[in-house]
Amino acid sequence: MISVATQKAMGMPKGWEITELNKVVDINPESRDPTQNPDEKFSYIDIDSVENGSGVITAVKEIAGKDAPSRARRVVRTDDVIMSEVRPYLKAFALVPKKLNNQICSTGFAVLRSKGAVDPKYLLNTLFSDAVIEQCNRMMVGAQYPALNDSQVKKIQIHLPPLPEQRRIAAILTTVDDAVQNSRQAAVETEHLKTGVMQELLTKGIGHKEFKDTEIGKIPENWIFGKIINFSKTKDEPVQTGPFGAQLHSSDYIKMGIPLILIKNVLDGKIIENDIPKISLKKAEELSRYRLKSGDIVFSRVGSVGRSAVIKEHHNGWLVSGQMLRVRLENPEISNDFLSYMIQTKWFQKALESRIVGATRKSINTEILSNLPAVKPNLPEQHLISSILSTIDRKLDLQRQRTTHYEQLKQGLMNELLTGRRRILHPTDEIKNEPLKVKYVPS
Repeated sequence: MISVATQKAMGMPKGWEITELNKVVDINPESRDPTQNPDEKFSYIDIDSVENGSGVITAVKEIAGKDAPSRARRVVRTDDVIMSEVRPYLKAFALVPKKLNNQICSTGFAVLRSKGAVDPKYLLNTLFSDAVIEQCNRMMVGAQYPALNDSQVKKIQIHLPPLPEQRRIAAILTTVDDAVQNSRQAAVETEHLKTGVMQELLTKGIGHKEFKDTEIGKIPENWIFGKIINFSKTKDEPVQTGPFGAQLHSSDYIKMGIPLILIKNVLDGKIIENDIPKISLKKAEELSRYRLKSGDIVFSRVGSVGRSAVIKEHHNGWLVSGQMLRVRLENPEISNDFLSYMIQTKWFQKALESRIVGATRKSINTEILSNLPAVKPNLPEQHLISSILSTIDRKLDLQRQRTTHYEQLKQGLMNELLTGRRRILHPTDEIKNEPLKVKYVPS
């Protein structure tokens, strides 16, 4: 441990230490071979069981000893902290709950069991800190496989306040964690609600009593059913592939210019505008036939096939890459918002999935896309359906914003509380609330 004199010189709060993990925890203290009891079932925690960055074990596998994988060997106890040694920067770390006491986790985790000087919840939060992740990244530099070994885990250094203060810090961060999880769960529930309502409205409509059979199932009698190509009234090509590789290269990308939509920029029915490449106006004019208009639909055509979004007004003039297909209807009888919801429905996505070609690399082409099914209620009903779904979308956006707010709040609190910049003191504490003068990053 670093001496008190050194701590003071670095601005370390009185009573705090910097220590290596192996001084305060036992690492991988127990192991068991479940194959020795072939018929006995146990709960198995593998890397996929832990939600990155949340500290929560979301799913475990119930398996018999005879079916146990060779990596199922490390015994966990209540309040152990498990830390993924594989790609630790993904933060697959968690606190073991009481219900998983004496169960088994993968050898891909380091099991950290407190010796008494560190609170388990505090330990989990400090593992998420930038200082610890930076250490992990430095240890893995030059390694062909991005993973830590047990000897490296032992050397990880953490800030160690007095135990009562650790518990107060952990209590605050846990409260914010609960808010994050509650907000995330609310968003998940709203997403499920939207999926159900969207499926109902885009098949049964509003107030209909007579229905007809189609390839997507029963729809209202007065709705028009057809292929996407049937509803296009554009003078341009209805369905078009983006510019081919010979026409546009990554070397054409610049910092400021006309945005170019790649597959990564299309997610959950929306255009993700962060980290979007750009090309010069001159290059965009050379590729003018690939520029987008409000109401166009863009689809990913290779790899992650089926990502799609409707182009909004502020996307006018943007370009689509060669990884994408563009559908242009320009039909005044079809609302762009309605179109956006239609392509998100289960029946549309199912129809798309059934037409994907390619064994090694999935893809779709202009012909496949042109012949995907579509429905057209009258325009007032389209607007009413879109209005209902947009209300749910607004609620979902607020929940996601709230989640982001809580996540940012926690990150800020971690930076302050886990370094001693801000103290959480009890009235009986004699330690002065002195700010940390210099941020310490362990070497």
